[in-house]
Amino acid sequence: MLNYVKEYAVLDSPQHSPFTSKGPSLCMSPSFQMSTLSLPGQASSPLQSPILSEVGSNARLEEEEEGRRKRYPTDKAYFIAKEILTTERTYLKDLEVITVWFRSAVIKENAMPEGLMTLLFSNIDPIYEFHRGFLKELDQRLALWEGRSNAHAKGDYQRIGDVMLRNMCALKEFTSFLQKHDEVLTELEKASKRLKKLETVYKEFELQKVCYLPLNTFLLKPIQRLMHYKLILERLCKHYSPSHRDHDDCKEALKEVAEIATQLQSSLIRLENFQKLTELQRDLIGIENLTAPGREFIREGCLYKLTKKGLQQRMFFLFSDMLLYTSKGVTATNQFKVHGQLPLPGMIVEESENEWSVPHCFTIYSAQRTIVVAASSKVEMGKWIEDLNLAIDMSKKSQEKSSIFLDAGLTDHSNRSSDEVSLEQESEDDMNSSRTSLDKQTHHRANTTMHVCWHRNTSVSMSDHSQAVENQLSGYLLRKFKNSNGWQKLWVVFTNFCLFFYKTHQDDFPLASLPLLGYTVSTPEESDSIHKEYVFKLQFKSHVYFFRAESEYTFERWMEVIKSAASTTGRMSLLIPKGGPMEINGN
Repeated sequence: MLNYVKEYAVLDSPQHSPFTSKGPSLCMSPSFQMSTLSLPGQASSPLQSPILSEVGSNARLEEEEEGRRKRYPTDKAYFIAKEILTTERTYLKDLEVITVWFRSAVIKENAMPEGLMTLLFSNIDPIYEFHRGFLKELDQRLALWEGRSNAHAKGDYQRIGDVMLRNMCALKEFTSFLQKHDEVLTELEKASKRLKKLETVYKEFELQKVCYLPLNTFLLKPIQRLMHYKLILERLCKHYSPSHRDHDDCKEALKEVAEIATQLQSSLIRLENFQKLTELQRDLIGIENLTAPGREFIREGCLYKLTKKGLQQRMFFLFSDMLLYTSKGVTATNQFKVHGQLPLPGMIVEESENEWSVPHCFTIYSAQRTIVVAASSKVEMGKWIEDLNLAIDMSKKSQEKSSIFLDAGLTDHSNRSSDEVSLEQESEDDMNSSRTSLDKQTHHRANTTMHVCWHRNTSVSMSDHSQAVENQLSGYLLRKFKNSNGWQKLWVVFTNFCLFFYKTHQDDFPLASLPLLGYTVSTPEESDSIHKEYVFKLQFKSHVYFFRAESEYTFERWMEVIKSAASTTGRMSLLIPKGGPMEINGN
């Protein structure tokens, strides 16, 4: 088995955004030329574990941290306010991926029509400018609260409600811009399909280190951020007693943002579904028009399909009208090849462990063929069967008929005998594809959920994606490997089921990443010999990491969001012998 964790020296020097508080104001027009801006070079696939090299002076670092802990406020409200600040920093960096880096790429190649340029940037630039000011105000208030400025950190400085109320009221002015994001996303996708040059720039940009998520994900951030404000303000209101001087402002701020969030909730659901479909369209070979009107994404994940050569690892994608299954090709683009496309109308799903003597096995009877699959655990099997049955019921009620399916006639397969199950011959390429490891791939998007599901042998639903959006988090943590001495301070961003690691919050792109699907999160055990407060432990098989937060509140928040992404149930590997495809890279 290949070693999963390796330590490398960090060769990249952090590249900073051209935006600085001391620099000239940026012209935000679509025609803005960034002749002096050099984009980061193409990145290799984000690695599956933190690889930042250990730093020296660990003793000094720990002394500084202990001193800081004693010096800074301990009020829970302060740490809630700090969460607003730290996540705002990440949010602004995410907006820069579009307003700075992507703009530079399309201008350099003259790849985007003027009309689309205007539509895209006239909508996102004002939002970006607003949040630059908001971040500055948050930073100033937290500096006063911490006593880092010349002013006394007392009285009104130890509040955040007035800042939130003022800015949540101001956000209302941008509702019309946010409502246009549906059109922006749709038009950008249409244009990238129609214009070869734009499609090329788009794909090449997604290979840049700064584009650490699928590009169109960043266009959803402004509406998603409203939901974050709402959740954080709810925590503040819950923390404060009604008599607290900050309570009324926080309550009013919550009322304001909740009103906007309610208006945009249905738009967000539609946008997230469209974004997911377009992401899958790029990563799947052999399926066209995946973004067909009315189609909804439900679940993606790894199952083992019974073939003439035995159980073969496959990625399955469940939609509101069909089930796709694919294999991973040995290609530089890291794409999956579609093998089968099963319509949901008339489909029947039955557990069949006893019939096939395979753990967690179930049979899918469809109009065109019948397949036998096995999940990695009883929990996974239950998730798939539940979602499949719900999707089948939904398809029965739907009057829409997709033109992409051949009308094979709907027949009752409930009495079909097991020897009629189709066991198609797998090609040699298909066999090899199961053993493709992440270190052979050069495509930057190897940390998308489909690739992580493949390597971690698990699945993710659309409801999981929606929950993950609510649980984004940023901040400094101290990190320690299982067998290392001392702690390393890192800026950590949690989003899309993944931890991204930076040296500082000013860096424009992550230096390493750790997808959390399949991990468990817990507090250290006695045998771990961790004698520090606010430490949580991440573990996947033999791979163990410790992270140390600055306060009880911060510790609880990291535990909460990571639990939302990491698996808390054990993954059983009964299907594949030790050292098989599941064991590659420890994934």
